[in-house]
Amino acid sequence: MEERGQESEAPPRWLPFVVLGIGLLAISFGAILARLAQGYGLPSLTIATLRLGLAALIITPIALWQSGHVLRALSRRQGLLTCGAGFFLALHFATWITSLEYTSVASSTALVTTNLLWVGIASFLLFGEKPSAVMVLGIVISLSGSLLIFWSDSQSSVAGSDPLLGNFLAIVGSWCFSAYLLIGRRLRANLPLPAYVWLAYGSASLFLLVACQLSGSPLGGHAGAAYLIALGMALGPQLLGHTAYNWSLKHVSATFIAVVTLGEPVGSAALAWIFFAEAFALVQGIGFVLLLFGIYLAARGEGR
Repeated sequence: MEERGQESEAPPRWLPFVVLGIGLLAISFGAILARLAQGYGLPSLTIATLRLGLAALIITPIALWQSGHVLRALSRRQGLLTCGAGFFLALHFATWITSLEYTSVASSTALVTTNLLWVGIASFLLFGEKPSAVMVLGIVISLSGSLLIFWSDSQSSVAGSDPLLGNFLAIVGSWCFSAYLLIGRRLRANLPLPAYVWLAYGSASLFLLVACQLSGSPLGGHAGAAYLIALGMALGPQLLGHTAYNWSLKHVSATFIAVVTLGEPVGSAALAWIFFAEAFALVQGIGFVLLLFGIYLAARGEGR
């Protein structure tokens, strides 16, 4: 009872925005680490499985210690909804990480973060949530920045082996992440964070494990460095990044979290420039500025 009482206390108004900023920085490393793992020969499904599976294993003691009584009292409806969230999370990582094999980091991350459009539409149609005019303006500007990044990358000769397929997979990943956010927001209203994270990550990793078995993607027999990179993905982008998003679901709207994820292309592109010496095009730079400005406007709209 004490745990639920503590979590129900409203945090300072600025705290969710700081937590989301830290989560965004951690998640921005996701595409970089996935590309490095692919370079060591890890199949995309294996990368997704290890990322979520290791994250679930790491958080298991915390979940059982802090939320064991909640997990034992889980209702059938909560269990089914959590499995649904895990299913869409598994599809999100399977499609998005695979997209990195066929298209550029800039295009993949820009398209996969268009989930704010789908979340905003679904929140309005399903839950009657009407975003403020300032947030709508932020969404429009942010989407404009994403489109500029995508257009700039489509003009490049190094977009990838099959940009059309890669871009489509990234969009599918965006749809799946939107469903994951919407289901998660409902579940987080009654589930403590450790319980929800453990259930969502664990169920997603089980779905991916089945997919690996069916597709023949091996989990073993790879270089040690590849598994270290997978562990880094579990600790950084997954546990720190996505858990920050999950914590924030109880304090800000799913639409605003979707807007924040639009900063991922900016962070990923900056990290790609640092680690891979990938240069910025002028149009890309304009798109990044629009993305950041749109996120700022959306934050003001959320604050109101």
